[in-house]
Amino acid sequence: MSQRPTLHVTIVTAQRKIFEGEAEMVNAPGSEGQLGILPRHAPLLTTLRLGELRIRQHGVDEGIFVSGGFLEVNRNVVTVLADDAERGSEIDEAHAEEARQRAQALLRNADLSAEAEVEAAAALERAVGRLRVAELHRRRGGPRRQLPPQQEPGM
Repeated sequence: MSQRPTLHVTIVTAQRKIFEGEAEMVNAPGSEGQLGILPRHAPLLTTLRLGELRIRQHGVDEGIFVSGGFLEVNRNVVTVLADDAERGSEIDEAHAEEARQRAQALLRNADLSAEAEVEAAAALERAVGRLRVAELHRRRGGPRRQLPPQQEPGM
């Protein structure tokens, strides 16, 4: 019985390591379009745009929100240096929804400077992206983020 080849995948931000392990496939939001990376992929270095990066392990996809960064493929090793990243299962949807609403409210303000408007638009795009990845995670049947016991409603 032959073992199928895999990719070694590492996803890191400046703050922490998000993922490290073997995967059958990586699907990433490249700056020039969606990238599908399988074992024995040609060497590649590209920038990432905001979106969902998916890792397939044992036939199951896990979604990770990335808000830009770099992706390198070299000799069955995929390295992602993300500006920001968060597993779909870890996304706090209530917090992301609040961020979306704050950014929309800011954008409705006619007195915004050009710089503040760009920052608010980026915050809105990030919040919407996080919400989208969380929704895709739920649709795939993944567990929802659990609140710590002291934050449970009614306690």
